[in-house]
Amino acid sequence: MINRFIPLIIVLGLFALFLARMNSGENPKELDSVLIGRAAPQFELASLQGGNPPLTTADLKIGKPVLVNFFASWCVPCRAEHESLMVLAGQYRVPIYGIAYKDSPDRSRAFLTELGNPFSKTGIDQNGRVAIDWGVTGVPETFLVDGDGIVRYRHWGPIVGDGLRKRLVPELEKLR
Repeated sequence: MINRFIPLIIVLGLFALFLARMNSGENPKELDSVLIGRAAPQFELASLQGGNPPLTTADLKIGKPVLVNFFASWCVPCRAEHESLMVLAGQYRVPIYGIAYKDSPDRSRAFLTELGNPFSKTGIDQNGRVAIDWGVTGVPETFLVDGDGIVRYRHWGPIVGDGLRKRLVPELEKLR
């Protein structure tokens, strides 16, 4: 008698599992970063603002949390998230270091002139080598780095809508 209900129990169990995963709030396209809990990769990038010192790993170790944002002028989602970066730099007073990914310096400067510059410092990664070391899968991507240079959080995709208030800001507050 019970053998008749085993297939139904299995189907209901699988349905419950699928429903729970769908409502978990996780993005199935988002991969976990292998950098979480590890030191930020070593790098040195020429400054986007000519004549300024390069952007280096040492800039991230300032004793308080910082953000590292990979962006490009040709990236539509980067344009969408830019207002959130301005809020983070202004309202939350978090230092943000920009890395212009596979972009020309002139276009990157024009992008920041048009939309405003939330970055404390900006480096140029024209060949994408630094992005590879950070495990960037596409722009925009933002990393939260603690005061000792340890990567604590990765925000995949644009910081828009609830991404700022419900995901990034709580992670930032944990480190303050």
